[in-house]
Amino acid sequence: MLGLRRAFAALLSLPRAGSPPAAAMSTLLISQERYAWLRELGLQEENPGVYNGRWGGRGQVVTTYCPANNEPIASVRQGNLEDYEETVKKAKEAWKVWADIPAPKRGEIVRQIGDALRQKIKVLGSLVSLEMGKIFVEGVGEVQEYVDVCDYAVGLSRMIGGPILPSERPGHALIEQWNPVGLVGVITAFNFPVAVYGWNSAIAMICGNACLWKGAPTTSLVSVAVTKIIAKVLEDNKLPGAICSLVCGGADIGTAMARDERMDLLSFTGSTKVGKQVALMVQERFGECVVTCSYFNFSKVFEDADLNLVIPSALFAAVGTAGQRCTTARRLFLHESIHDEVVAKLAKAYAQVRIGDPWDSDTLYGPLHTKEAVKMFLDAVEQAKQQGGSVVCGGKVINRPGNYVEPTIVTGLPHNAPIVHTETFAPILYVLKFKEEEEVFAWNNEVKQGLSSSIFTKDLGRIFRWLGPKGSDCGIVNVNIPTSGAEIGGAFGGEKHTGGGRESGSDSWKLYMRRST
Repeated sequence: MLGLRRAFAALLSLPRAGSPPAAAMSTLLISQERYAWLRELGLQEENPGVYNGRWGGRGQVVTTYCPANNEPIASVRQGNLEDYEETVKKAKEAWKVWADIPAPKRGEIVRQIGDALRQKIKVLGSLVSLEMGKIFVEGVGEVQEYVDVCDYAVGLSRMIGGPILPSERPGHALIEQWNPVGLVGVITAFNFPVAVYGWNSAIAMICGNACLWKGAPTTSLVSVAVTKIIAKVLEDNKLPGAICSLVCGGADIGTAMARDERMDLLSFTGSTKVGKQVALMVQERFGECVVTCSYFNFSKVFEDADLNLVIPSALFAAVGTAGQRCTTARRLFLHESIHDEVVAKLAKAYAQVRIGDPWDSDTLYGPLHTKEAVKMFLDAVEQAKQQGGSVVCGGKVINRPGNYVEPTIVTGLPHNAPIVHTETFAPILYVLKFKEEEEVFAWNNEVKQGLSSSIFTKDLGRIFRWLGPKGSDCGIVNVNIPTSGAEIGGAFGGEKHTGGGRESGSDSWKLYMRRST
């Protein structure tokens, strides 16, 4: 995240979703010399998408496509329900071995996984860039997040403990004992195909759990490549590979995971629509879930703000990852006294964003992930116009191969316009005016989502009101920095329709364990 911020700062200082049929082998990018590096990750033209100690898969063959040119990269044979059933059984058996290993020893295995990821960080980051579409520095940064959370988990493996409490009964002891839940299912989205799994698996593993992963079908190659790295570490340590299982698949696998009572905890990242369905299925069986869903993030800029911080921060938050981050800024509230000045400076900054192939080092802005995302972008721009908005810059598809659209700024809409309350996973920033602190705090909280929020001001009283009970109701609350990005040492997650779950740091480990008193 920091590397991309520096890149944006340097810039400002200057004057498919679904399951398309498998492509013919000869047309695949992996068959071309330019992409021979993909084989360093153990990938081939057709890859098995199920791992439970052995690689396999008896489901549909799905081809993944490069968003920068819509050319096929390689294929993955997904798992079917029989593969899923076999994998769950093996994972439950593997858990019996893993749970008996002392936590610090489990931490040592996670340390080795982190080191293995370090050795492949550039080539794996390149795959993230190629298959997801984010720029190379972000792809590498995402792998680095997994490495960092492995480091964090190693330390945590020696620190987890429960208190000894005073007992009211003579000669008795009252203690809290934390035990692993068992099998943790992890369903991840396309936009962070490495990091989100890392947040979950590294912490879940040191807690003594086995993991079963279902990644997004459109980033299946990333799922396979990451699992190959983990599997080698487990195999080298003569541990069951099913401790970290993989089942690539579609909605049938996700539904099976949600309904399966053997799934002791399910972590889901994705849309609110699907997240609600998942949460209801898990709750129907009285299961446990960590749900991180829809994201609609906001920045507020007061009249005393340092605009040298505001402009690069707003640009980074709105344009980074082509507007497809969980923490992307969707709304920018500007005090009426500085509105026009900030909009003009921001539009000038937008005009300088270097657009290109995501793996080129000069590129700061790449494509959207799928053609469907391009359509949703255009629909949102049209709705914004119909509801009274003015497009200051952007709003169009870029005439080049791939799923490229112009980063877009829209002004003139009221705070409660329907499109302003509708998340579009695309680089559209709605810029709105406000007069008073109280009203903008209320507008921040009036949407159904609550992941990340930010305020720009020098007023210490206002900062503490913003952080307090009548301030932001989001899970992540920032001051004088962008909404985007998060540190692995803190708990990541949001409130309301964002789901309420927490992953990664702080005391999120407790979600992966059960407490006995």
